[in-house]
Amino acid sequence: MLSSICNKLIAYCFYALFFFVPLFFTSNTSELFELNKMWLTWGLAVVIMGAWIIRMISERRIVIARTPLDIPIVLFLLSQLISTIFTLDSRVSFWGYYSRFNGGFLSMLTYVLLYYAFVSNVTFAEVKRFLKVTLLSGIIVALWGLPSHFGYDPTCLIFRGTLDTSCWTESFKPTIRIFSTLGQPAWMAAYLAVLLPLSMATFIKTISTSTKEHIQLLSLKIHLTKKQLLLASLYLLLIILFYLDLLFSNTRGGFLAFWAANGIFWVSLFALTLFPLKKLLQVAIGINLLFFACNFLVGTPVEQLNKFTLRSMQKPPAALAQATSASRRTSAPDATSATSVTKVPATVIDPGITDSGKIRLLVWEGAIEAWKKQPVFGTGVETFAFAYYATRPAEHNLTSEWDFLYNKAHNEYLNYLTTTGAVGLGTQLLFIGGFLFLVIRYFPVLRSQRESQEQIQNVLLATALPAAFVSIIISNFFGFSVVIINLFLFFIPLWFFLLIGSIDQTKSLTFSFKQNKRQEMNLYQWTGIAGIVIVCIIFIFQLIVFWKADTAYALGYNYDRAGAYDTAYPHLTKAVQLRPAEPVFKDELSINLATLATALIQNNNATAGAQLANSALTLSKEVTSKHPNNVVFLKTSVRVYYLLAQIDNKYYQNALQAILSAQKLAPTDAKISYNVGVMYGHTGQFDKAIEELSKTIKLKLNYRDAYYARALFYRQLAESGSGVQKTDYQTKATADLQSILTLINPNDEEAQKLLESWGVSPN
Repeated sequence: MLSSICNKLIAYCFYALFFFVPLFFTSNTSELFELNKMWLTWGLAVVIMGAWIIRMISERRIVIARTPLDIPIVLFLLSQLISTIFTLDSRVSFWGYYSRFNGGFLSMLTYVLLYYAFVSNVTFAEVKRFLKVTLLSGIIVALWGLPSHFGYDPTCLIFRGTLDTSCWTESFKPTIRIFSTLGQPAWMAAYLAVLLPLSMATFIKTISTSTKEHIQLLSLKIHLTKKQLLLASLYLLLIILFYLDLLFSNTRGGFLAFWAANGIFWVSLFALTLFPLKKLLQVAIGINLLFFACNFLVGTPVEQLNKFTLRSMQKPPAALAQATSASRRTSAPDATSATSVTKVPATVIDPGITDSGKIRLLVWEGAIEAWKKQPVFGTGVETFAFAYYATRPAEHNLTSEWDFLYNKAHNEYLNYLTTTGAVGLGTQLLFIGGFLFLVIRYFPVLRSQRESQEQIQNVLLATALPAAFVSIIISNFFGFSVVIINLFLFFIPLWFFLLIGSIDQTKSLTFSFKQNKRQEMNLYQWTGIAGIVIVCIIFIFQLIVFWKADTAYALGYNYDRAGAYDTAYPHLTKAVQLRPAEPVFKDELSINLATLATALIQNNNATAGAQLANSALTLSKEVTSKHPNNVVFLKTSVRVYYLLAQIDNKYYQNALQAILSAQKLAPTDAKISYNVGVMYGHTGQFDKAIEELSKTIKLKLNYRDAYYARALFYRQLAESGSGVQKTDYQTKATADLQSILTLINPNDEEAQKLLESWGVSPN
């Protein structure tokens, strides 16, 4: 009885996993989408694992089903563990990078445990139900995202009560690139590329009918029932819906991933010879003609193909190129802006917004260089943000995303290579290659399974799964995986093996305990079950506390950005109290406290201000000492010292030491170099300030602030109490301001006014 309850609970939790994970998001947390999807996955995993263990206790046996990919999976998980041990930041490697968590060791362990929980507890007959649930969730995702392309986003209706796209920033325009409940266009495209082969297989399954000889496809001589016709129409509409959303996501990687999967799907079907060739060809041509029609009407993310679309006929070539280029730049998929930058008109040394492909190549170059420093086990799971700083190409400073923090490599495999080394990437490729090898090996088995309509329908679905898997491989090459994609990465092979019957769930690693004659539950079993229930409740409670802490942090963070530091303070304090081990919370609280301390002391409340200043310093020192390789935390400590220096100049020296430490970790970062120069100036070391700012300008030729700061320091050296004494320095100061006006922004009012105050004409 208890075992049966556990089985049902496990099955329902897996249904919830594949249905709700793509849909789950909220505006209350610091990251709307991925963070919440990972928390939901963890919560369901706790329930599933608890129910699995309770089932084994009740049956007095440990059961772990064997699968064909056991060795690659164990080796992969072992590589992640070793990389987590020898890492630049143990907390980040274990939990994952805070803005998403997916990719950390805990998330990978979760996926592996879910993999074995599924195969050890869910029956073969239920696999097709899970595929239906997956498609049902996909329908909701697609319908949710579709109206946003036309300016009516349901998410904004929930967030702000207005059915428009006003809730999104300029970096995320769903009218140009939809992202629905996935949170980012590339993630949306990767998700749809997985679902499309499954939806095509389901459509073919629906229009097939059985005869005594074999299964036939719909033709003029075979009439479908009304139910079949209705289902076929709905599945055909579903295919069109998914594909239109894929086009509206406007992502090259996802688009190419789907077409590769599409080709593999149809080639596999033709090779299997399950259906009459002529009729299968008719269906293949019909579905692909629909895709081409969508391409013609809507356009594609690949610019070269848009020469043959309706859009190209309606727009002049120049306008088309401009529109396509703009759509390419509406978001940065794995970069977080470190600061707000005012853009200046494009000039000789300001190329404007950089093509995403060029930026990606620079990131890949830095990723490879970072791997060379730690080639075996890498820099540590999910530590790309820290590793890339050390080898970031100087050319990155000349792109429009020069001040973005890249915490992913824009390529899943280079990301693994950098963070987990050759061993981590090798085991990942062993898992991928192992599955594809087994697909080819089992191909004769697929061809032989045609004794019944159910078998052929299973083969249809099984054929779609490797195609969907290939789409993940390709989309990950151009980006990186998210929660739902990682779930698919592990479960698609499992579903394939179960559908073709290559896993015998009765054969497993089994260890049975001594049975009593009456088969009744004894005290030890009930004690063990109670203990598991308590542990699961504790884990769930901790996840809820973590979620509440993050919502408090999100409020405090947003209030800080709005300048309402006093309002932010209680929320950030609450976050730290609820989750005292989380350095991200303490990092934000430290800058909040420093700001409040400065304001209090400047308003003659020295006692309270000093207390807050001490707290800010304590938090900042704690965070940087525990995470010495985290450049972001070092940058925050510089801000803390700089703020406190407004009330006590001695902190300028501390700020200088902190920014010099950051520069050792990020030697090619122009912004850090600029701040080093500024801090040298604040400590009265004008020669060093000028020298450092000159290096900054070499790193970033169009760095307006560096020219301006160097001009000020040249002026400091030029003048004394009686005015300008050293004309050579004054000439250099003037030249820097003129460089701003001639090379960067001819309308820079600040530079113009400063020149006028020196008696120099801006012209």
